[in-house]
Amino acid sequence: MLKPAKDSIDLGVLVKDIDASLAFYRDTLGLAYVGSNASGMGTLHRLRYGTSDFKLIDPSEVPPAGAQGITASLGFRYVTFVISNLDEVCAKLAELGVAFELQPVEIRPGVRIAMVQDPDGNVVEFVQLG
Repeated sequence: MLKPAKDSIDLGVLVKDIDASLAFYRDTLGLAYVGSNASGMGTLHRLRYGTSDFKLIDPSEVPPAGAQGITASLGFRYVTFVISNLDEVCAKLAELGVAFELQPVEIRPGVRIAMVQDPDGNVVEFVQLG
């Protein structure tokens, strides 16, 4: 059984264009840049959201892209950021021309979500509670 050592999980994402991915996650979304280090796969860039580390991996050799979209294949399909400013974030993303998978919508009373694509076509979900 897992015994958490912290109250979050970390995620690693192989990216095609590290500059575009850093611009999206660090500069546009505001994740804090912690640093980078060499890894067996390439260079790992660590970003922080709350207590979670969001690891962007600039691979030494770029593999082919997998199927895009939430229902395109099995496996981890999207990442969720729970936020308190959904309208502000969505307005900024729309202004920047970021592709939306799902425009802001209330999915049940008090819960609104929106989904966009990152530079590699990965789905990023934003959830606002209350």
